[in-house]
Amino acid sequence: MNLILFVDFKRSYNAIKHEVNEALQRVLDSGWFIFGEELKNFEKEFASYNGSKYGIGCASGTDALNLAVLVCDIGKGDEVITVGHTMTSTVDCIVRSGAKPVFVDIDPETYTIDPDRIKEKVTENTKAINLVHIYGNTADMDPILAIANDYDLKIIEDACQAHGTTYKDKKAGSIGDIGCFSFYPTKNLGSYGDAGMLLTNDAELNERLRLYRNYGQRERYYHDFIGINSRMDEIQAAILRVKLNYLDDWNNKRRKSALLYNELLANSEVIIPIEKSYARHIYHLYVIRSRNRDELQNYLKNNSVQTYIHYPIPVHKQQAYSEYNNQYSLPITEKITKEIVSLPMHPFLTEEEIHEVSNLIIKGGF
Repeated sequence: MNLILFVDFKRSYNAIKHEVNEALQRVLDSGWFIFGEELKNFEKEFASYNGSKYGIGCASGTDALNLAVLVCDIGKGDEVITVGHTMTSTVDCIVRSGAKPVFVDIDPETYTIDPDRIKEKVTENTKAINLVHIYGNTADMDPILAIANDYDLKIIEDACQAHGTTYKDKKAGSIGDIGCFSFYPTKNLGSYGDAGMLLTNDAELNERLRLYRNYGQRERYYHDFIGINSRMDEIQAAILRVKLNYLDDWNNKRRKSALLYNELLANSEVIIPIEKSYARHIYHLYVIRSRNRDELQNYLKNNSVQTYIHYPIPVHKQQAYSEYNNQYSLPITEKITKEIVSLPMHPFLTEEEIHEVSNLIIKGGF
């Protein structure tokens, strides 16, 4: 039996091989590799795609989150409301600033931040809400925007898994004050290395982000303040410009695969993903839940199916966050992390492979 890969980079590359190779050659021929025309054009194109005024390229999604916190002037004594069900980088950026992360639980169906849990955590020290559009699904933004407006809070959208996700008629990452994106190779829009982007509609935030990502210098060797070095190189920008043209098509293929999974698994024992009426899920990950998750994952592994768990330990229960281990009780988060497993999902997954994975799950009694 052939291995069914979780993500297939070779299929992805081969589908656009000639365009990618031409883009790479264009950069090499230009002799310009940092802060050139490829990045300028990609920033404009990605911002336009998302309906935002400004796009600011950086070195990674993690750097995007760090820069967002930095320019929102979040620091010691401040609090930022966020979730424990996420990659640690969502919370790391808060801690690095000297601020305190305040964890709230998630919606049991979408796995995004539960708006009803936010207001009770707002204090006089709360500076921002750092929410996550997880798995390609969007958080319920209207009630979150209302809370932010009532208490004058910044909204940072971690849209690192949400390239092309929409909330009503708006793209994820374009709704709050700053949207943060990762172009890690596994993403729906993935580079061939590390790269990231910030989106904003605020001219002042745009200017400050551009300075902060480049040592705080407005002019070379003249530094207005202490910034960082976080630059997207021309090669990654050129590749991403090619792939951006295919993003909607690839997202549609993911949705088609998800619908087939949903249909085939409808009568199984697993819990399949939910798409709310306000959202257009782009299935960065296809995540199911099983009461026998570990057995299911081992069973699929033994039958040549790659799976992953996103994420097995909530941030507030991580060793790195030991001071918070007993401070928060997030029952929904802590329950679902014992049940979730991500099945193979990418634009080049075949119907035969989806049938094979689904049939295995049903055959195994899961």
